Amino acid sequence: MGFVLLRSWIYLFAFLTWTIGLALMCTPLLIWRRTTVGAIRVWVHGVRNLARVICGVTFRSEGRENLPKGACIVAAQHQSSFETYEMFLELENPVFVLKRELIYIPVVGWYMQRAGLVHIDRGAGATAMRKMFREAQEALAAGNQVVIFPEGTRVKPGTSVPYKPGVAALYAHCDAPVIPMSLNTGTIWGKTRILKRPGEIVFRYRPALPKGLSRDEMLAELRVRLEAADAELPR
Repeated sequence: MGFVLLRSWIYLFAFLTWTIGLALMCTPLLIWRRTTVGAIRVWVHGVRNLARVICGVTFRSEGRENLPKGACIVAAQHQSSFETYEMFLELENPVFVLKRELIYIPVVGWYMQRAGLVHIDRGAGATAMRKMFREAQEALAAGNQVVIFPEGTRVKPGTSVPYKPGVAALYAHCDAPVIPMSLNTGTIWGKTRILKRPGEIVFRYRPALPKGLSRDEMLAELRVRLEAADAELPR
């Protein structure tokens, strides 16, 4: 455990150095979304390589044949920050549905906002929901992939929490396939911890949810697909 912790601290130093250096160097690219996303993808490649070389963390995705070409909604489990990075490499044009507070993070928030972010003001009630619909529909109409975390926050592996209403609302109101995606990042990357355990991170895409389900049926089916796949992933 001591050696794993030492490697994790070395990774943290390398991560911060890489992140701050690249972010400052690429700040002029924030003028355009396309160049912003390009800079983020370079950064994610670096993060992934640092994690592999320093901490022994590898990555694999399964079920990519379930991802349609063009617009779709990816309903993903959320266990760590890793999935918010990696989706920029997994998808052609990802647009995230995330809480508004994230755009105020120095430097990181600038990039997230310029890359395309549907941000939710959780205190705004129905107004926030209507805004989310509008922006998500615009993103889908442009052929983008909207990424939403049904749990609404990072949770530990094996923990079951109520899903937020946004994912059911997008399913009902947006004419795009909803692809469930389970993962095991919480066992390796963790929710907030410094410790990074060696192992393989796996993303697993499931077939699209059938259309025409009621709100309760949709949420129940989504939970079954996510948790069934989650139980099969390596720990």
